Amino acid sequence: MVMVGVVNIPQAPLVHLRPSSIVHKSCVKKMSSIRATSSSQDSSSSSSSSSSSSSSSIQTFSAPPNFKPPEPKRFAVRPDKTLDLLGASLALFFRFGFKVKETSKLGPCPEKPIEIYEFEGCPFCRKVREIVAVLDLDVLYYPCPQKGPNFRPKAIQMGGKRQFPYMVDPNTGVSMYESDEIIKYLVGKYGDGTVPIMLSLGLLTTLTAGFAMIGRAGKGSSYTPSKLPPQPLELWAYEGSPFCKLVRETLVELELPHIQRSCARGSPKRQILFEKTGRFQVPYLEDPNTGVQMFESAAIIDYLRAVYAA
Repeated sequence: MVMVGVVNIPQAPLVHLRPSSIVHKSCVKKMSSIRATSSSQDSSSSSSSSSSSSSSSIQTFSAPPNFKPPEPKRFAVRPDKTLDLLGASLALFFRFGFKVKETSKLGPCPEKPIEIYEFEGCPFCRKVREIVAVLDLDVLYYPCPQKGPNFRPKAIQMGGKRQFPYMVDPNTGVSMYESDEIIKYLVGKYGDGTVPIMLSLGLLTTLTAGFAMIGRAGKGSSYTPSKLPPQPLELWAYEGSPFCKLVRETLVELELPHIQRSCARGSPKRQILFEKTGRFQVPYLEDPNTGVQMFESAAIIDYLRAVYAA
């Protein structure tokens, strides 16, 4: 269990995103948009009146002037990101080479997206993100960086604890803390009930997940002032990729809610992305707020900061 520091809960309305549908393995459905509304209620309910009142204040976003997504270059590293990438890659060593791979033994796919409140620099959150990739789940992440004004206070309000990760499954009404309990719940509900060995070693799992953060200590944990988009971004990624980790750090620091389309090794969504773009490469960002679609982690980070940093 991870206990986080005291935060100041702002008086401004908390933000709620209402998910509509999501894709999971063989459940090939149209990836519909997810709209944002402003609400002080919990994530399981919202009122038409609050939606109407917030619609007039929704901010519009556009890509930077003369912006053009870069041409994707497989395994290319921009020189100024070399050290960052090396630091992110240390996670693979500290997890004893644990490679996140989608399991072939999956249970029923969730009709509604599972929601997870977490942040990148938390080892307990990393454990949950690993099982999300193993189960090929697409999850709506609500980033909760320290001093974040929206989703951290929201999670504390909903669950009553200053603790992360916090999971909400709107399909069953279940909400819970404790990374190990979340992992057991997810494999029981959406897998075959078997927890992978590297996620079932108790204290050793937690320690190695913590050591995996050493190369990027402090990153993906603290809030950078930002402008909240009306719709969550979509990121095609998986936990085992250091390129994806760097982008996730920025999404969390800017407190940008996002759907992560899990596409670990063995995932059928790799073929979906290939058919969609003509190649498989991650991370791949789709921003419904500006219409931008792009590869290349370094360029994605620059784009996110240019559009959403306050």
